[in-house]
Amino acid sequence: RNSIGNITINSDYTSEGQNYRQRFIILHYTAIGKEGSLKTLTKEEVSAHYLVSDQKNDPVYYLVDESKRAWHAGASEWKTTKNLNDSSVGIEIVNDGDAHGSFVPYKNFQIKNVAVLVKYLADKYQIPATNILGHEDIAPQRKSDPGPLFPWQELYQKYNIGMWYDNETKNNYEREYETKLSMIPVSDVQRELNKFGYGISITGSWDKQTKNVIKAFQHHFRPSNYSGEMDVETFAI
Repeated sequence: RNSIGNITINSDYTSEGQNYRQRFIILHYTAIGKEGSLKTLTKEEVSAHYLVSDQKNDPVYYLVDESKRAWHAGASEWKTTKNLNDSSVGIEIVNDGDAHGSFVPYKNFQIKNVAVLVKYLADKYQIPATNILGHEDIAPQRKSDPGPLFPWQELYQKYNIGMWYDNETKNNYEREYETKLSMIPVSDVQRELNKFGYGISITGSWDKQTKNVIKAFQHHFRPSNYSGEMDVETFAI
């Protein structure tokens, strides 16, 4: 027991009807250098819970208390959840992204630091693999981070973090749909992407929003070719 003013507080009982606010982990690149990133994330409206530096001897910067909302996701959607600032932990990685016309590789020590941090947060808040995402996964119409050079496959295979596919199963689907893909209606493709989690309207046409979602999917799961076109390998994945 303790008290607040003249009120006695009894904490002997715990409600079963509760869960963590932190249900997602969202990864970003900053698109600017370390000093600019720190200034932007501490002095302006945008913010994130953590910042992973591109300087090897730097700590990981803890900028917003995990129990509070940070302003990193913006208008966002994954499955039935919208406005993911309310339910996520945001991790920014110092990386120029595609600010110079092509994507910039991440440094090995950055990926190791990200892996340790994500593993810690996922275990702490019981966040499932399907809720460890990039900013472009939850906002594919306006974002491209962490981009095609972020090594999702390495995080899955080396650190058991996030999602990846089984290669043999993928190859089986490729063989199955090699001659049938052209007969799949675009509305079915849109429904599959939506069922997986992406915010996409079922329009029945190969429109810009569909291309953006396919490109975000390819950045995450098929970074060797992210044309935004639905090909057999992408469909199989």
